Amino acid sequence: MSDWASGAASTGGDHRTRCAWATAHQHDEALLAYHDHEWGTPGGSESAVFEALTLGIFQAGLGWLTVFHKRDAFRAAFHDFDPVRVAQMDDADVAALLQDPGIIRNEAKIRSTLRNAAVVAASEFALSDLANGVRPPEHRRPSPGAAVPSHTPESESLSRRLKADGYVFIGPTSAYAFMQAIGVVNDHVVGCYRGDELER
Repeated sequence: MSDWASGAASTGGDHRTRCAWATAHQHDEALLAYHDHEWGTPGGSESAVFEALTLGIFQAGLGWLTVFHKRDAFRAAFHDFDPVRVAQMDDADVAALLQDPGIIRNEAKIRSTLRNAAVVAASEFALSDLANGVRPPEHRRPSPGAAVPSHTPESESLSRRLKADGYVFIGPTSAYAFMQAIGVVNDHVVGCYRGDELER
């Protein structure tokens, strides 16, 4: 999660210890489900991986919850993040999305989504494989109170590779958030039950 500055764990109403960002809003069941079943979990579909990349781009400059709570609208706007269908969208679609109050109406980010979808659809390399290609040989989960990096040498390498392949709007910070989201690195804080499950 690129907008948390330090690792922290918190125990929720079910007595499970989780990353504090997931329990900061105790009644946000969707956020808890995302933490427990999606964030940091490898093996997602191509659409899920493309969604993680895209939402990370839309998050730039914003808080994660702002983007997260618009996921259903984003999925409707971008055909459930099917790269082939998104790559076929055109200027008329962009104009329509700029009038859609359900999403973040940033034209540069919308156009970057179409561009990146075209790259995904045409590439011989799966996006998840490119990300896993920079997996650090060793990675320590953040300890409670420890600083969580916003970017790493590996995310800088991934950003360079993606840009070389034609992806746009993807810097080292967005690349690291993407790596966290799809489980290239396990950044569930030490003590978080989900991080322990993934580690096993």
